[in-house]
Amino acid sequence: MTWILGNRIKINIFGESHGPAIGGVVEGLASGIKIDMEELEAFLDRRAPGKTKLTSPRKEEDRPVFHSGLLDGYTIGTPIAFTIKNSDHRSSDYSDLAKSPRPSHADLTARLRFGDGVDMRGGGNFSGRLTAPICVIGGILIQLLRYKGISIGAHLYKVGPIIDANYNLLDLSYDDTEKLKNADFPTIDQEVGRRMQDYINEVRSNKDSIGAIIECGVVGLKAGYGNPMFEGIESSISKNLFSIPGVKGIEFGQGFGVADMLGSDHNDGMYYKDDGSIGYYSNNSAGIIGGISTGMPIVFRLAVKPTPSIGIKQKTIDLLTKKNVTIEIKGRHDPCIGIRMVPVVEAMTAISLADFVL
Repeated sequence: MTWILGNRIKINIFGESHGPAIGGVVEGLASGIKIDMEELEAFLDRRAPGKTKLTSPRKEEDRPVFHSGLLDGYTIGTPIAFTIKNSDHRSSDYSDLAKSPRPSHADLTARLRFGDGVDMRGGGNFSGRLTAPICVIGGILIQLLRYKGISIGAHLYKVGPIIDANYNLLDLSYDDTEKLKNADFPTIDQEVGRRMQDYINEVRSNKDSIGAIIECGVVGLKAGYGNPMFEGIESSISKNLFSIPGVKGIEFGQGFGVADMLGSDHNDGMYYKDDGSIGYYSNNSAGIIGGISTGMPIVFRLAVKPTPSIGIKQKTIDLLTKKNVTIEIKGRHDPCIGIRMVPVVEAMTAISLADFVL
């Protein structure tokens, strides 16, 4: 099992949800780069639990303690290592996991893969808690990519039947990707956001959860980055995003809608602009062709499953008695993990692109 990701920029994360701490390491960054710690903390606050009534009431400050790689807020060229203390966990809520795996959690599959000694309290190392160090590393890389004119932004596109406005494939701007980072709720249309919140509250009142679709956009990435086949931009982004707990699908540009399109409709025609640069009449390919960037905005959508921890009784098995039983899950959980996953998607996208750009 490896937790190492990347080629030029390598990252490693470690820890478990109910262990003393979680953390990470990022290697390959040049020295002398200023890291804005206030901006990083604001980014981490977007993911942290307990910030709104629609997220888990578990309270974690998510303030990283840096042990190497930084001096007076600047990178020094050595690996950046950090830890984040786990301070508000209730392991007693998970005392029955040894015998009754939770439906659609990794309790059973982890046990089958790693043996009976695996720690699944709070989800163990399969938990969304491990997205906190991803956001630390991604938050740093977002700043470094911005120095190169690249902006990454995401929003909650769909929750249940409620749909937000979408990013414009052809005309997505820097302002479009930046403006939601200080929003109280991550939707383009704030009225849609209020309806989503009402819907999530209704779902939670029924002790249930709901899935979501997150849309992410990248602007400012110049043409010519990437590779064909296994190390293409789409391949790398997709592989990395599927490491986020709960992600079940991804589509770029027109995505699965291409099944209804003719080639004459989908193909992105080109032209020369007055300054001699190349332009596109459309951007159905979402800024990536052959695994390589075209210079147009990159836009993709990510499907997120409903939080599997719900208050409704569910069917499972008793591994000790070998009988079919029901389980009622305790603990503090998000009714829609898509809300807190928005900055995680931005972070993992930055990690993916940094390997090509930095």
